[in-house]
Amino acid sequence: MTATFAQSVRPARRRTSAVAALATAVRDTVTLALLPLPLLLAAAPAAFAGGGTRRWGRGRGEGQRADAQAAKDAAAAAFYELDTAQRDLRISIETITAVDPSPAARKAAGDFAALGHRIDEVSHTYIGAVDSHDLDRDDLDAGTAARARTDLTKAKDELLRVKADLERFGQSLGPLLATAETQLARLAPAVERARQGLLAASGALDAVRASGLKADDLAARLAALAPELTKLNQGAGQHGVQETIQRADRVVREAEAIRGQAETLPEKAADIDKRLVSLRTRAQAITTRAAGVEPVLSELRRRYSAACWQDLQRVPEESSRAVAQAEEKLQEARTARAEQCWPDALARLSTVRALLNTTDEAVSAAGDRLRRLDEVSFDHQKEVERTRFAIRDAQRLAMAGRSTPDPRHARPLDDAVARLDRAVAGLEGRHPDWWAFLTETEAVRQAAARVVQEIREERGAGQ
Repeated sequence: MTATFAQSVRPARRRTSAVAALATAVRDTVTLALLPLPLLLAAAPAAFAGGGTRRWGRGRGEGQRADAQAAKDAAAAAFYELDTAQRDLRISIETITAVDPSPAARKAAGDFAALGHRIDEVSHTYIGAVDSHDLDRDDLDAGTAARARTDLTKAKDELLRVKADLERFGQSLGPLLATAETQLARLAPAVERARQGLLAASGALDAVRASGLKADDLAARLAALAPELTKLNQGAGQHGVQETIQRADRVVREAEAIRGQAETLPEKAADIDKRLVSLRTRAQAITTRAAGVEPVLSELRRRYSAACWQDLQRVPEESSRAVAQAEEKLQEARTARAEQCWPDALARLSTVRALLNTTDEAVSAAGDRLRRLDEVSFDHQKEVERTRFAIRDAQRLAMAGRSTPDPRHARPLDDAVARLDRAVAGLEGRHPDWWAFLTETEAVRQAAARVVQEIREERGAGQ
């Protein structure tokens, strides 16, 4: 019975000891939880030093773990630096490619992409080295720690080499990046100038309309710029820097043209009004003068041969028709002015001016013909001397500095002398053709003048 009792007591004592140990552990845990944080941190190593936890000594194993951890930290720092450098350089590349479409810019983008592949490779190697070695394991042995340090150091060295290549590549981008940044610096001011130009054009157009002028064509041109403004507002990110700057410059030019034309429109309207009155007055004056052509023709018919006036026979009829046509176009110009169709009004006024100029010349020709015929029939010798003087002047120039004239100059001058002699001989008879005489002497003087011009040009080229 005694043995049985002793056997039953020992298990009970073991259970009592276990319970007591558990109670002690709980008490210690609660006590630690109630300690202030600094005391808790100081007490923690002592509290958990017991039990089955294995502590590292100050031996070779702990040194290997520390070296491996240092290699891991160095590799992580190199990885971070490479990633930062790549992101910074990517911004530079994007800046260049957004602005510069040149082959050099495309090559830079390709080189950066190739470096990106290298960065991906060394980054993959680094991540693999980190994942392959758990430096926080309790059972990490010295050999494993040494291998981890070797792998991580190798990964770090690769990361640093690629970073150095990346930095050299970044330095080579200096000129391209400077050009791109210059273009970007132009972007915002160019867009702002375009906006301000459109605003100024709109203001000028409003002022013109307030004065009572419609300016519909200018308003249509301004409205046509709305899609361009929309694209400018969408920005260079969607349309490219170069295209955006060029678009802004086009908008500025067109807006300035619209503004300038709007500002001068009141002056243009006043000028058109003035020209309408002036051309109307001139048409009336030509109509009055045209009525005097018929008496002039009658005098020509009475005193001179038909060859002297036959080409003027239709002047009264043609003048009357041209003035009527001018009056019609003048009325169309008034209508266009009232409707503020400025291009149409200007076109009609140009037609009126051309018609009146032609009619004025024809009407003047009749009176001028009679005057010249009277002068030459009274004293034709004056016309002859005038022509001979022109020929002699050309001959003196042809002989200047020469013993004999150049045949290229002498021949036409000799011909001019012969033509003048024939013209004078043609005046013999009862009813000479004075108009033919006048036209021939004029032609002779022109021939002499051409010789003079040729000589001067040749001598000028020789100097």
